[in-house]
Amino acid sequence: MTTTPEKPSMGELQEREHGIGHDYAKGSPHIRHHAIRDRLIGDLHALVREVIERNGQCHVLELGAGHGTFTDHLLAAGARVTVTEMSEPSVRFLRNRFQRNPNVTVLHDEDGTAACRTGRPDAVVCVSVLHHIPDYLGAVKELVDRIVPGGAFLSAQDPLWYPRRSRLSMSLDRNAYFAWRLGQGQLRRGLATRLRRLRGVYDEANEADMVEYHVVRHGVDEEALRALLVPEFAEVEIRRYWSTQSGLLQSVGDRFCPPSTFGLVARNRR
Repeated sequence: MTTTPEKPSMGELQEREHGIGHDYAKGSPHIRHHAIRDRLIGDLHALVREVIERNGQCHVLELGAGHGTFTDHLLAAGARVTVTEMSEPSVRFLRNRFQRNPNVTVLHDEDGTAACRTGRPDAVVCVSVLHHIPDYLGAVKELVDRIVPGGAFLSAQDPLWYPRRSRLSMSLDRNAYFAWRLGQGQLRRGLATRLRRLRGVYDEANEADMVEYHVVRHGVDEEALRALLVPEFAEVEIRRYWSTQSGLLQSVGDRFCPPSTFGLVARNRR
């Protein structure tokens, strides 16, 4: 009698992709490139400052904090932060990094429900997170329902929804990523992944497909997110920009290429 192998959980897939010694900055344009990083840091500081002015405090729920690159900036802006992370090695790193800071709580999000154990935050921050979540609209709705009045929601570094992008935009984006991937010495993985993309399929046991699930789901629908958030917040802003891993291709693309990525800020929860 043969048994069907059990599909790995999203937490297990995240740990495979983001295991011990993983360098989050290596493949993260919002960490690697100062122009993107500085804009995001400015948005985080502004968000915390505005919420403190309205609510007198700012408790931030930060989903998928990685190694805490932006947690530091939320703390510097005056927030108290609860961070969630699926990768157990990254959780150990975060707990060690912030063990002496009483303003940081680290939760291991083994089953995707950690956000439900955080009470009602003043703000939710998702940096390079939504495109990893198959039902990102449902997840955002649940998160927004928890935010207190006067609070805020920020997401950043998610791929624009493919059907609204031009053929030129998609071609430049994919070829820039493929060129960077080959430069990392991952020819076999890059080619195998590219072939699956061309066939329109994905492997539920492969972290390259499931952790980057947006490539099958056609990116993240920024307009659907806006429609979800507009009734809940006094102001919702979408910022579209070019983003790729290569420093050279980023500097050129920032000037000449159409947007491929977006960030979103929703202010003053009703």
